Amino acid sequence: MNLIMSSVAATALISLMLAFITFWLPLLNPDNEKLSPYECGFDPLGSARLPFSLRFFLVAILFLLFDLEIALLLPLPWGDQLLTPLNSLLWAASIIVLLTLGLIYEWLQGGLEWAE
Repeated sequence: MNLIMSSVAATALISLMLAFITFWLPLLNPDNEKLSPYECGFDPLGSARLPFSLRFFLVAILFLLFDLEIALLLPLPWGDQLLTPLNSLLWAASIIVLLTLGLIYEWLQGGLEWAE
């Protein structure tokens, strides 16, 4: 138990140090070159802060959710080798039902309509 706690503490400490260095190091000497957006070696043609479509973001999040669902359901064929395969089938069915209800809710709220 001591070894596990010391490993977790060391990992957390190293992660925090790296995050601190990442945010602290670029602030040492900022100049226009470091603060400007990079566009293949050319001067920026327009603003780097263009508005982003929220609908595109929503579709991307839905894609990631269903991709995660597939990743969670891939080991399902090995679930029937357990002592109680009914449990794994019930968990898989509950995941599918929950995601289907979420998709129906998004559909009814108009979140999947692309035209604005």
